[in-house]
Amino acid sequence: MIKKVLENLKIAALNPMQEHALNTSANKDLVLFSPTGSGKTLGFLLPLIKSLDSGASQIQALILVPSRELALQIEQVFKAMGTSFKITCCYGGHSTQIEKNSLMHPPAVLIGTPGRIAWHLRRESFKTEAIRTLILDEFDKSLEFGFQEDMSYIIDCLPAVQRRVLTSATRMEEIPSFTGVQDPVELNYLNRADSLPDLTYKAVMSGAEDKLETLFSLVCMIGNKSTLVFCNHRDAVGRIGELLDHMGIVHGEFHGGMEQEDRERTLLKFRNGTYRLLITTDLAARGLDIPEIEYVIHYQLPLTREAFIHRNGRTARMHATGTSFLMLTKEELPAHLGVEPEIITLPKRPVLPSPTDWDTLYIAAGKKDKVNKIDIVGLLLKKAQLPKEDLGLIEVLDHSSYAAVKRDRIHDVVHQLKDERIKNKKVKIQISS
Repeated sequence: MIKKVLENLKIAALNPMQEHALNTSANKDLVLFSPTGSGKTLGFLLPLIKSLDSGASQIQALILVPSRELALQIEQVFKAMGTSFKITCCYGGHSTQIEKNSLMHPPAVLIGTPGRIAWHLRRESFKTEAIRTLILDEFDKSLEFGFQEDMSYIIDCLPAVQRRVLTSATRMEEIPSFTGVQDPVELNYLNRADSLPDLTYKAVMSGAEDKLETLFSLVCMIGNKSTLVFCNHRDAVGRIGELLDHMGIVHGEFHGGMEQEDRERTLLKFRNGTYRLLITTDLAARGLDIPEIEYVIHYQLPLTREAFIHRNGRTARMHATGTSFLMLTKEELPAHLGVEPEIITLPKRPVLPSPTDWDTLYIAAGKKDKVNKIDIVGLLLKKAQLPKEDLGLIEVLDHSSYAAVKRDRIHDVVHQLKDERIKNKKVKIQISS
């Protein structure tokens, strides 16, 4: 089965950490320390599917994660593995009624954030007596976010757990007792050369009052390459966004103050190439499905080396290379970050990067309307007469769908579909805001 799963995922071979995790005794608790971007998700999902019973009718495994974005990412990977097992995802900001309906037909694997899973447990939305495996992914982040009380309550509600798996990108001296982890096998890949990212560090000097203009020049120099700009505060994200809007640079913004729907749409557009530049807080440093990041820019330096490592972990993932830019004032000496970056000089005359090739089409119908990707493809290729090469990534959510369409064709597509129906129902179709 593992061989077939890897074929479905188009993975030729596992890395040493994943191999080690897969071959660890299924009768022992496991604590896995490995850097962000090293493939921990497969490190715990592959052993998990080996343990699942296709004949069972109740939930067999619970995966707790610190963020809804990480929950959705793991769900996506699990589905891409192509097993016959059902997975359900529960998280804050999602419809509780949809989740309750899904839990009425119990999945083999339940994944969710501690607050939402605890909410369902208190309302007895699902039974726990068949849960044999508990996975606490990015456990250190869950503690940092203050989920200890919810996690402790959840774990107390799991009477039949036989194996506990805890993953973290940060070394922990002591595992909290409420986890129930006992005599675990410990795999520590944090300082292994084959797990460390292949990163180049560069720095750009700037006066504090000129930092926005310096960032603009740096973004122009990088051009249309996938880039994350990290800030320490939401207001900095907003200030940068205003400047880029004024300059006509297509970009996205992502932080915890945004509504969940807006955050999901931002990541969706980043994935499908509508924009290649994302301005964010440390919320995007871990657990997001945003592949192939080439550049990380630290507009504001992180306060700790640990946060620096997590930010940089968004690039140079899985044997790729990447570049980390530090924006420094003369007063900033980032000795605590443990790197000596090469200082570079930016071009004197910034050249605006051209818009990306893609834009995003919004369709007001989704899974709950019985709409799937095949329906969207048929609508766009047949009804809108869109050439196949002008259609990109399609994502179908509960009540809406999004499709990447070549920017120079999208207005024609909207015009041609203004009177079309999906599943015999007229739906709104427009360029996504």
